[in-house]
This record gives sequence, C-alpha cells and structure tokens, in this order.
Amino acid sequence: MESDLEHPVIDTKPPRCDLERKFAPFVRRDVYGPGGRGDPPLAEKVLLGLALVTIVPVRVVVAVSLALFYYSVCRVCTLGVEPHREADQEGYAHVGGWRRAVIVHSRRFLSRIMFFVLGFYRIRERRCGPRILKSGDGENFAVEQLEENERPGAIISNHVSYIDILYHMSSSFPSFVAKRSVAELPIVGLVSKCLGCIYVQRESKALDFRGVAGIVAERVQEAHVNKDAPIVMLFPEGTTTNGEFLLPFKTGAFLSSAPVLPVILRYPYERFSPAWDSISGVRHLIFLLCQFVNHLEVTYLPLYYPSKQEKDDPKLYADNVRRLMAIM
Repeated sequence: MESDLEHPVIDTKPPRCDLERKFAPFVRRDVYGPGGRGDPPLAEKVLLGLALVTIVPVRVVVAVSLALFYYSVCRVCTLGVEPHREADQEGYAHVGGWRRAVIVHSRRFLSRIMFFVLGFYRIRERRCGPRILKSGDGENFAVEQLEENERPGAIISNHVSYIDILYHMSSSFPSFVAKRSVAELPIVGLVSKCLGCIYVQRESKALDFRGVAGIVAERVQEAHVNKDAPIVMLFPEGTTTNGEFLLPFKTGAFLSSAPVLPVILRYPYERFSPAWDSISGVRHLIFLLCQFVNHLEVTYLPLYYPSKQEKDDPKLYADNVRRLMAIM
C-alpha cells in the first residue's frame, strides 16, 4: 500500500540575499546596464553614434599603428639574440644594455600615448607616505616607505580591467602571468617575451606543486634581490571585478616572503564603466572607444614588509595586504 504522505519539497536554491552578495562584485551599474545590454538613454545613443563615425576610426588606426611600431622595436632589439629558456619558460627579459633600455623606455612611452588615444588624458597618481595604517578593528599594519636601493619582489594590484595591464606597463614595465598560448600569438607573443612573462598551462598538472605558485615565488624572490630582473606584476584576485570590491587573494605572490608594493586602481565614471566584469570583451572595447573621456586614479601604498608570522603563513600575509588595500 502506497503511503499517502507527500515527500517534502526541499528548496536547494540559495537565498536571494546570498546570490546578490556572491555576484555583487560583477554587477555593472553604468547607463548600459547588466552585461552592457541595457537600454541606454536617447542622449547616450546619440553620443555613441557620433563617436562611432568620428573618434573611433581614428583611435583604432592610431592604436594599431602603435602596436605594430612597438612590435618592430622588439623585433629589432631581439635580432640575433637567443631567448632564455628554463623550466618551460621562454623570454628576452635577460637582454641588457641598449637593447633592454630601448625595449623598456619605448614601451612605457608608447603605453602612455595609447592611454591618451583611449581617452585617458590625465592619470591621477597618489603615493602614500610612510606611516602606520590601522584597520577597522584597530590592528596595526607595519608598513614602511620604499627605501633607496630597496625594491619589492612584486607589485600587487586590484584587477578591474584589461586596461590595468596597459597602465602598469607604462609605469613600471613588469612581467605578468599569462597563458602559454599568449606566447604563440602574432605581435603579442613577442611583446610578452620581452616583458619576461611567466607562462602557465592552467589545465596541465605536470608541474605538480611547482606549478604557477612555485614559478611565481621564484620570480618574485629573484626580482627582490636582483635589480636587473623584471618586477613581477600580480593580480591576486585572479579575475576582474566592477572595482567596488576586493576579492580574497590567492597566495602565490606571497610564498617567497619578499616585500610587495600594493597599488590600487580606480576608474571613476559617469556614463560607461571601464570595469570588465559581466560584459563581453568586444562590447566593452567598442563602448570604451566611444567614450570621449575616461578617468583613472592610482594609489601607491608604502612598501609592505611581512612580519615573521606572515612569512611563516602566506595566507595571513595575503589577507593582511588585502585588508590594507581595502581600507584605502
């Protein structure tokens, strides 16, 4: 005889407030709406149409020309030079003398020009002086100003957009972590090798524990003790957000126990947010090119020296740097 009792219905969906909290860092709040697929005001549509037939073609031509010119610079500077190969890595960061000087200074200069082409006519930079900063719960952060002849092993930055990379290339010309496939791309591949990028095969487990974290730790330590080695630029959040949140940090940048330089990027906006969150890359690039003016604010915090406890616990080190950046 079948039971007349009904099976209880179990709701496996998380509460709405939990979902909103989970996806809040990726929600767009500009006039283009979620995913950039909203219905903007009529005035915005008129501005978009005007930009598409005026400034966008000019910006595209100039940007492509700059990219091709820098590729030519890299090609000339690496002629007759064998790339340095080690542990599945390949690059030209070891190149010195006039070759390195031309590669670095031309890229920094051209990156600034590229920013101007994209509508970032002025970049506001602020550097915090040496002082003890306190978190909301009253715990002290031991931070010191960058000393002469002292350099960080890594630059730690929040990640808002692919534009972040362009800014850091213009300011410090660091090496980045990139997919292995980037090294094989036309134009971009050679540039990434000149940057000394750390290539990773994320779907491969062949490197075991050395993987991404092990290689990054070695590069960070080398950059700290060797002034000729490129500083490593890391986005420990691992993904981009809308710029209003700071996601938990991964520990790869903090395994070497070397001091790091925290940098905070903000993109104030009125119409279009340059944040690359829940919008497609193509749509984002088109809207970005259509903006007559874009804004970027950069805050450099003092060099962060880890305590003994933080050196023994990379997770604590990462969490404390994140909390410091979050209160600024």
